Amino acid sequence: MEMCRIPTGGGRTLPFVKMQGCGNDYIYIDCFEETVEDPETLARRLSDRHFGIGGDGVVLICPSGVADARMRMFNLDGSEGLMCGNAIRCVGKYLHDVRGVDKTEVTVETRSGIKRLRLILKDGLVDEAEVDMGKARMTPGAIPVALPGESVVDCPVSVAGGDYRITCVSMGNPHCVVFCDQPDTLRLEEVGPRFEHDPLFPERVNTEFVQVVDAHTLRMRVWERGSGETLACGTGACASVVAAVLCGHCPRDEEVQVLLRGGTLTVRYRADGSVLMRGPAAFAFEGRVVL
Repeated sequence: MEMCRIPTGGGRTLPFVKMQGCGNDYIYIDCFEETVEDPETLARRLSDRHFGIGGDGVVLICPSGVADARMRMFNLDGSEGLMCGNAIRCVGKYLHDVRGVDKTEVTVETRSGIKRLRLILKDGLVDEAEVDMGKARMTPGAIPVALPGESVVDCPVSVAGGDYRITCVSMGNPHCVVFCDQPDTLRLEEVGPRFEHDPLFPERVNTEFVQVVDAHTLRMRVWERGSGETLACGTGACASVVAAVLCGHCPRDEEVQVLLRGGTLTVRYRADGSVLMRGPAAFAFEGRVVL
């Protein structure tokens, strides 16, 4: 890691660490040591890739009374997210590599519950992490999606200005999965916002466009609510594998590789309904920003 030293001009400076998981990059602030009074405004400012540090949002690593740490994640539009699968792996890396938490099984409190991580080391540092993401939820009211029934699986709907077959899953945050042949050719910058803000999704939605490569491989692009297209989405990869199993494309309780624009995640949708996700976590750089 390299220290970027910024002249302060006498103002307060805030230390940060930039980390990424499969290219899903966030600005991490250690709130064991620092106080952030307005994280919504800070996230909008720092996430700007031209006038700020640049990232998909800001993550606060905070003390917790029930886990090793608490994660608060703010999207680049300032909205607070419930959970981020790529960010939580990086939180695990920070706890071990920087804060000196001397164990490879850690817990992180999130707005969608306490998540358990298994840290995978290389040369004494965290290289990957496996996260128990908890159980996927399918009930429309729990996602939420404004459709009747006990689940929304391969359901034909008119949404986002077109006709689609959708599968909806909550991984602590809402996901809509659409299977298609060529996700790389989609005009995602046009269709993504239409899904995100469609009245069918009262709390907005993350949308995954997924190609089934084979029974153990998916290719995915994602439009994240509050952030737009990102290079990876951990909860989205989990939701896509759950949807692929429910739609008969992939086997249950076997590892599925999800190919994202920023890298590859490995996901297993277990027989008990819970989901395991494994993937990399990496430092980019650290520095201080003038407030």
